Amino acid sequence: MYRLTGDLAWMDKAWDMFKVIEKHTRTEYASAALDDITMMKPDQLDSMESFWLAETLKYFYLVFSDWELCDLDEWVLNTEAHPLRRADA
Repeated sequence: MYRLTGDLAWMDKAWDMFKVIEKHTRTEYASAALDDITMMKPDQLDSMESFWLAETLKYFYLVFSDWELCDLDEWVLNTEAHPLRRADA
């Protein structure tokens, strides 16, 4: 939404989400999956979902990167955050 609207409130929300995810998933070597995210202090699992790196971090990167990195008039992102050139671009 931030990239579409330019409204900094969306970037702030993304940063808040990133901080909370980092707080609860950070381990010594990587990021852990969580047992139950409805709990105030969820238990960490001894695993990391592949979509954490392949999708979630990629979307955070795009939110905080320069807009020129991925021009949304030229590219569309699929659900796994892979950029695909628009046919009409």
